[in-house]
Amino acid sequence: MRSGMNESIEAYVLLTVEIDKVEKALKEIQKKVKTVKEANAVTGPYDAILRVEASSLRELTRVILPKIFTVEGVIDTTTAIVIPKE
Repeated sequence: MRSGMNESIEAYVLLTVEIDKVEKALKEIQKKVKTVKEANAVTGPYDAILRVEASSLRELTRVILPKIFTVEGVIDTTTAIVIPKE
């Protein structure tokens, strides 16, 4: 990841997914969204976590997240943008 206003960003997207649809949803997300660098099922309050890279905040919010929401079984997302190290 590079720092700077117009440079790429990295984010973690925490997913809430319907029961018994996590693995299928993760596979579909990885096919649809090429900027997903890692996708894992997890324990705790969320069902899965994605690590994504985007060219901009606009791409993340207007392209990547809407694609994730089109995947069957995805109920909700919470996005945490990584703060670049100085």
